[in-house]
Amino acid sequence: MQNQVQELTLRTARRSQLIEITREVAEAVARSGVRSGLCVVYVPHTTAAVCINENADPDVRADVERFVDLLIPEGAKPVLNQFEHSEGNSDSHIKSILTGPSVTLMIENGRPLLGRWQGIYFAEFDGPRTRNTWVKTLADTGV
Repeated sequence: MQNQVQELTLRTARRSQLIEITREVAEAVARSGVRSGLCVVYVPHTTAAVCINENADPDVRADVERFVDLLIPEGAKPVLNQFEHSEGNSDSHIKSILTGPSVTLMIENGRPLLGRWQGIYFAEFDGPRTRNTWVKTLADTGV
């Protein structure tokens, strides 16, 4: 299964939510059989993202969720005018741009390399929804 895309499906419960997916990504890497290489975690949605952050203290996750919503609130009115997108989720699009659609991780000994306190998070900004995340592993070529 090396170098193939695996799809993770998850259901979000709130409009803005960080869901840890570290275990699911590690399992996808293990299934791939890649022992050394790279792993790309990609979110194919314009109102969601993926990030790496602390996974030891759940208060950090809550603080991030709260701050992002304070920074760009739903239905925000920019300095000169309101958001113009008719669906009413422009805040979600902006949040996903700032967070980003992908992260790249090194794989060593068949596992993604993360720092001691790091975890991988799916970031929902327009939920609740059923969402997908794609995981692609690339084996070292030995060159």
